[in-house]
Amino acid sequence: MSATGTVARTWGVVLTGLQGDLVEVEADLSHQTPGFSIIGLADKAIGEAHQRVFNACANSELPLSRRKLTVNLSPASLPKHGSGLDLAIAVAALATEAPMDPASLLATAHLGELGLDGRVRPVPGVLPAVAAAVRAGIRRVIVPHANADEAALVPGVEVVGAVTLRDAVRRHGIDLDAIDVAPVPLAAAEPVADASIPDLHDVIGQRDAVDALVLAAAGGHHVLMSGPPGAGKTMLARRLPGILPDLGDDDAVQTASLRSLAGLPVHTLERTPPFEAPHHSASVASLIGGGSRTVRPGAIARASGGVLFLDEAGEFAGSALDALRQPLESGSIEIHRAGFRAVFPARFQLVLATNPCPCGNYGVPRAECRCPSLAIRRYLGKLSGPLLDRIDIELSLQRVAVARMRAGDESRVSSAEARGLVVAARARAVHRLADTPWRTNAEVAGTWLRDGPLAPAPEIRRPLDDALQRGALTLRGYDRVLRVAWTTADLAGRDRLTVEDIGRALYLKRGTRA
Repeated sequence: MSATGTVARTWGVVLTGLQGDLVEVEADLSHQTPGFSIIGLADKAIGEAHQRVFNACANSELPLSRRKLTVNLSPASLPKHGSGLDLAIAVAALATEAPMDPASLLATAHLGELGLDGRVRPVPGVLPAVAAAVRAGIRRVIVPHANADEAALVPGVEVVGAVTLRDAVRRHGIDLDAIDVAPVPLAAAEPVADASIPDLHDVIGQRDAVDALVLAAAGGHHVLMSGPPGAGKTMLARRLPGILPDLGDDDAVQTASLRSLAGLPVHTLERTPPFEAPHHSASVASLIGGGSRTVRPGAIARASGGVLFLDEAGEFAGSALDALRQPLESGSIEIHRAGFRAVFPARFQLVLATNPCPCGNYGVPRAECRCPSLAIRRYLGKLSGPLLDRIDIELSLQRVAVARMRAGDESRVSSAEARGLVVAARARAVHRLADTPWRTNAEVAGTWLRDGPLAPAPEIRRPLDDALQRGALTLRGYDRVLRVAWTTADLAGRDRLTVEDIGRALYLKRGTRA
């Protein structure tokens, strides 16, 4: 920040999705009709900032000049939204007359909303905003006191937590007495009954499903589980994050940034993959993200790097399910609004669970289904063909019998054991894909699988070619079967695909047999 005559400058940050842009905040005093105007493609929240800033300064015993005050947000062509620029606007406005250090102002970015009493209120998105400031060369940020722990997760920057506006301006050379004021706290998070991940050892009598779940975790594959109520679909899905590898540094920061953008508290970098399970009444916007002025990440973005679990998939709106098709292919979601475009990551592992019919008894031994055939077709029709074509593993589960419960005890697998298998298989895949941009089998391009240096020989892929020829598979399904086959080989410790790998992958895809 610098001051030249009556012009003062400092920095703020605005976010569009996860992308942060540095904004130069200029304030100028002129001999015109007294007033306070903000220019630079600001939205309504920023347009109202002049009143918040004026009252906050007055109540902090730092009154603004009665001359014409103009604040410019540069670059003027960049849309700006939200109240996170309040603090930067106030500091720049005060610096037009107060003797602040210009070098200090230029080296600092300010983030935070101002209350009328002068306290600095927390804002969402502090973590990605501070990261953007650091990438732009800023080495000190002043943030709301409640967001200081979150900002400190970004390395290479000095973080100052300000309780009030007075705390912020004191950092730039103004000699003010400290005032003991209670900081504005973060909004209380929704209570979580139990944040621990249940153990896979709790699952009884579903060894085939457990093996398929380990396979899905090892390759990052999408799963559909169909079966009657009580078969263990939800139980299995909720144990998937516990057998996935820990998040790396970049993925952990990305997950925390998305939580911050969603307005959720962030205190540490969580290494456990995220798990999102929206209710079946969720709208398209809540799944993929949206908003008219400020775009917030949806469930698919918050699940990036982890698991998106859609329980009772047949109860979701068909439009909501079909909205997943493009993100499943691209690994990202673009949200377009008038004047701007936001991009969020969407590289999640999809797990769908559904009953075979509305009552759940269709095809269940010794159970009576009373659903009309039309109701069954309509229920299962929510899962469209294009969506199912993007699913790698389709499991059909049955209820566990008492005898099988007893017999299954010895064959149960713990999450720690399964996780060891997953980590070893992923390490094998990383080694095989070392000269490629991919790190898991689910990410590998179909052309590389079919024509690359490790493409299976014609006699190995003959069952797959036959399934494609008779219409049992699409070309997309062909590629997905190859990905699952490679994961099967990784779990078995093989460097090349075998007919058995192809056969198992075909069976897991709609029960297609080689």
